[in-house]
Amino acid sequence: MNGTDVAALIHDCMVVTMKLSFPVLGVALAVGLLVSFVQAITQINESTLGFLPKIVAIGLTLMILAPFMAATLSGFSHRIFDRIVAIGGS
Repeated sequence: MNGTDVAALIHDCMVVTMKLSFPVLGVALAVGLLVSFVQAITQINESTLGFLPKIVAIGLTLMILAPFMAATLSGFSHRIFDRIVAIGGS
């Protein structure tokens, strides 16, 4: 395994990490901004008000995107194991 293989592996890890985390983080950001906007308009300064909508939105996002996330992680795992087998066979 040379330097280009390691760089490609690190790149693949970063891409998979982004594919799995960005949808959930984006939904959490959008819901947080929306709740903050509503709190600013209504002048409700309750700090715990933002948690429930975020938890519900993140839970729904995870339920909806679970097949995509599982397929992405499974494909990445298969690629990693194929590389391990290729290195061991040479």
